[in-house]
Amino acid sequence: MKKALITGITGQDGSYLAELLLEKGYEVHGIVRRVALEDPISRMGRIRHLLGRLRLHPASLESFPSIFRVIKNVAPDECYHLAAQSFVSYSFEDEFSTMNTNVNGTHYVLAAVKELRPECRIYFAGTSEMFGKVEETPQDERTRFHPRSAYGISKVAGYELARNYREAYGMFAATGILFNHESPRRGLEFVTRKITSAVARIRAGQDTEIRLGNLEAQRDWGHARDYVLAMWLMLQQDEPQDFVIATGEAHSVRAFAELAFRRAGLDYRGFVKSDETFFRPAEVDILRGDSSRARKALDWQPETSFEDLVREMVESDCRALGIEI
Repeated sequence: MKKALITGITGQDGSYLAELLLEKGYEVHGIVRRVALEDPISRMGRIRHLLGRLRLHPASLESFPSIFRVIKNVAPDECYHLAAQSFVSYSFEDEFSTMNTNVNGTHYVLAAVKELRPECRIYFAGTSEMFGKVEETPQDERTRFHPRSAYGISKVAGYELARNYREAYGMFAATGILFNHESPRRGLEFVTRKITSAVARIRAGQDTEIRLGNLEAQRDWGHARDYVLAMWLMLQQDEPQDFVIATGEAHSVRAFAELAFRRAGLDYRGFVKSDETFFRPAEVDILRGDSSRARKALDWQPETSFEDLVREMVESDCRALGIEI
């Protein structure tokens, strides 16, 4: 039985990946903060239904000894490094902790695996935010990086670390440059979930408006459930490679809001307000990926349409408030 270790297992991607690996017969281990073990009800909501089938280990990405200890004890065959400070807006407010957690944490994982389990295959979670101020659309594996946030910069650093460990030490380290991927398990601070949860509250009469930043910003949105399959497929290849994972379609924040409100029988124009306080200091106007290499080499393609993604998220948030639409 293969053993997989997931950092960030309590997050959106970690929870879907854990489900996938369990279905494939893996022994699944996850790294969590100690406070999560002490308060599982509020901190492990996304994996609560899996707790009896997972093996969880307390550790911190900010502590090399704790990462080293877990990797030594688990001896994984595959390691999926998903954990990060991933909320872009917060990375503007606290650049130092974002850089420290994301860059050092990635370095700790790579160094510990190299020392203890060099045959382990490593997946590093990259992001389309690495492209930032794009010079071409769509973006693929050859597009130059121009990140516009501490988060994007930290992920470029992680990408280069993974590449260097692969080239210098012969390790199987692959990076997935994943474009925006959402689901009902997305954190409430992210714009997609912010919109769908607001739709539910407005439909329930609990709120009257939602304030958003740049309504014209365009993103390539897919479903996290589809994207974790691509992560797994990357580690099943003969040689480690980096892949862009995307739908190839871009939609504006306005279009997302319009569709979400329409699903609840509402006109977004009566509820959505653009507020400059939510604009980024350095905006990323459009991200749209070209995943041709992944579709050919991995035999992967997204299964969930943009419309179905929005519908699923709206219906889930409405159900949580006792509303059927």
